[in-house]
Amino acid sequence: SSDGGSRSDRAPKIYTKTGDAGFSSTFTGERRPKGDRIFEALGATDELSSAIGLAGEFSSEKGHTFVEQLHKVQCMLQDVGSNIATPLSSAREAHLKRTSFSEKPVLELEQWIDSYSEQLPPLRAFILPVGGKSSAALHFSRAVCRRAERCVVPLVQAGEADPNVAKYLNRLSDYLFVLARYAAMKEGKEEKIYIKPE
Repeated sequence: SSDGGSRSDRAPKIYTKTGDAGFSSTFTGERRPKGDRIFEALGATDELSSAIGLAGEFSSEKGHTFVEQLHKVQCMLQDVGSNIATPLSSAREAHLKRTSFSEKPVLELEQWIDSYSEQLPPLRAFILPVGGKSSAALHFSRAVCRRAERCVVPLVQAGEADPNVAKYLNRLSDYLFVLARYAAMKEGKEEKIYIKPE
């Protein structure tokens, strides 16, 4: 046909319409309402990855070398999402093998945090989330990360997600905070501190 191929070899449509009634599927095939806390946690994790993507673009424009780490974090957040989307209560052994989350990425974040912290002046006051576009975007990512963590903790407490996922998000917010300070320092931007309004 003149439209460049038959219907069967076209790319699949982006919309499936299967969620129109307000339900969606977990990785284990369970149908749950879209307001379920699993989808709340998945949404927050997706938003976090998008915020980090934006921070990465600003940081890349400034030539920061940590952009590769941010890309790695985004890949890890895909794994975080897989673990969240596989509620342990309905997961089979095959699901668990594919979506388990180890402590290794947590330890890697700790190494990164230590290496940047050593280069920063000590914190003497409460700093505001500013310091140039890279820094501000990283601070914003940190705030989104905290929300993602708040969404995940109840899933972990209910035995539905791996404790390492909550640990990773907890450590990630520390990493993003330190990195925001590091970006500001590298760009020669001043850290603005909280001053009590008169």
